[in-house]
Amino acid sequence: MKLKGLTKREKEFCRQYSECGNSRLAAEAAGFKNDSLKKGNELLSREDIASEIARICLLKKQTAASLACTGYARLAFGSIADAVSLLYMENPSAKELEQMNLFSVAEIKRPKDGSMEIKFFDRFKALEKLCEDSFEEKGASPVIEALCAGAAALKDCGVTADEA
Repeated sequence: MKLKGLTKREKEFCRQYSECGNSRLAAEAAGFKNDSLKKGNELLSREDIASEIARICLLKKQTAASLACTGYARLAFGSIADAVSLLYMENPSAKELEQMNLFSVAEIKRPKDGSMEIKFFDRFKALEKLCEDSFEEKGASPVIEALCAGAAALKDCGVTADEA
C-alpha cells in the first residue's frame, strides 16, 4: 500500500471502475495501456484503491438517493398551475412550452374532438416514497413524519388524490 496519496491515473482508474465495473476497461481508460488486465487486477488488490472505489460508489449512491428524494418532493408538493394554464391555451409556442413547469405531468393527450387531457403523477405515491425506510433509518424530521402520517390517514379514509 502506498503511503502517499493516489496518483492522477490511479484516481482515474477508481472513477472509471466505479462506472463500468471492469478492471481491464477501467485501466485502459485511465491510461494504463500495457497489459491493462494485469494492471487493473493489481490496482484492485490494493487497499487504498479499494477504499477509494468504495468511497466513490457510496457518494454516487447518496447523490442518486438525494436526487430521487428531490424529485419525489417536487412531485408531491409541486405546482400544477402551468399545466392548468396549458389547458386554456389555443396553440402554445415551443418557447411558451419550454418556460412551463410541467414536471408533475405524466401524460398529455389530445383526443380527436380537439380537447386536451392532462394526467398527473400520483402525489400520494410520491409522499409514500418520501416516507419509506431510508428516511426512518436516518431519523426523519418531524415535518416529514407529519406528512407521512397525514398521507397515511388520507389513504386509510379512502380519499383519492383527486379529492385531496
